Amino acid sequence: MFDPVRILVVSNPRATATTARERDVLIHALGSDAELELAETANRGHAAALACRAMRNGTDVVVAFGGDGTVNEVVNGLLTDGVHDHVPRLGVVPAGSTNVFARALDLPQTPIDATAVILEAVRTGKHRSVSMGRVTLGAEQRWFIFAAGMGFDAAIVAGVERERRKGRVSTHRLYTKVGIKEFFKADRRHPRLHVEFPDGTRCDDIYFAIVTNTDPWTYVGNRPLRPTPETTFATGLGMYARRRMSTGGLLFSMARLSGQHPRIGRRGAYVVHDLDGLTVLADEPMPVQVDGDFLGPQEKLVFRSAPNAVKVLV
Repeated sequence: MFDPVRILVVSNPRATATTARERDVLIHALGSDAELELAETANRGHAAALACRAMRNGTDVVVAFGGDGTVNEVVNGLLTDGVHDHVPRLGVVPAGSTNVFARALDLPQTPIDATAVILEAVRTGKHRSVSMGRVTLGAEQRWFIFAAGMGFDAAIVAGVERERRKGRVSTHRLYTKVGIKEFFKADRRHPRLHVEFPDGTRCDDIYFAIVTNTDPWTYVGNRPLRPTPETTFATGLGMYARRRMSTGGLLFSMARLSGQHPRIGRRGAYVVHDLDGLTVLADEPMPVQVDGDFLGPQEKLVFRSAPNAVKVLV
C-alpha cells in the first residue's frame, strides 16, 4: 500500500483574484486523495518560510495559491538549500492580477481549472522542469521566476508599492499612471548603468536593464510585452538593456515589443539571449525589483541561471 501524497497549500488571502469559496473547493479537491495541509500567509516572507519548512520535512508537493509574489516566495523557500533532488514539486493556482509565471507555462487562469491540472499531474506524475534565475545583491541572494530589473522599471514597482500602502488596488491602470509619472521624473540625459558578461565584454551607457527567465516579461492587460522573445524556461537568461530614453523612442519601442510577433529594435537597446550569467553595475544606488517586488536601491547585481531548478506540475 502506497503512502498518500503530502501536499502543502500556501494561500495568500489578500490575492486580488480569489475568493474563500474557490479556496475551499481547491482544498476539498486536493485533500480527497492526499495528506493535505493548508497555510495562509500573514506577512511578507511567510510563504517562503512555509515552503522551506515543507522542503526540509519531505513534503511532496507545495501549491502556491496566489499571484506572482506568492509563487516567487514559495520558490525562494523551496530553493533555500539550493537546487537538489528533494525539492518538492510546485503546483500553481494563479490568483493575482497578472500571473506572468502561470501564463508563461500555459497553465489555466481560473482556480478550478488550475486545480484540475494539479490533481491530474499528481495522479500521473506529470511535471515540467524549469529554470530559475538567481540574483545576488550585497549579502543577499534571491531567486526569480520570470524577471528582475534595475532602474526605470524598478522605480515603477516602487511607486506602485507606495500607492498600495495608501490603499490603492494594484491594477494595470495604476501601473500605467505610475509609469508615466516616473518617466518624467527620471534623469533621461545621463545613463548610469553598465553590464558585464562572463566573456569580459561590457555594455555601457544604459538607463535601465531587465533580466528575464522566460518570455514574456510582463503583460499590459492581455497583451504580452516581449523584450527577450527567445528566452524560455529551457534556456539561459535574457537581457534587455535600454540605451535611449526619448519619449517617442521609448513608446515606439514598447509598442513594437507587444503582441504575438514582437519586433526587437537594436538601435535603442542591447538585447542578449541564453546567458549563464551577467553583472549589472550602477554609478550610484539605483532601484531594483525582482518579480515585481521592490528591493530598494543597489549598486551591483550578479545574475546566474539555474537550469532544471524546480519541477512544476503541468
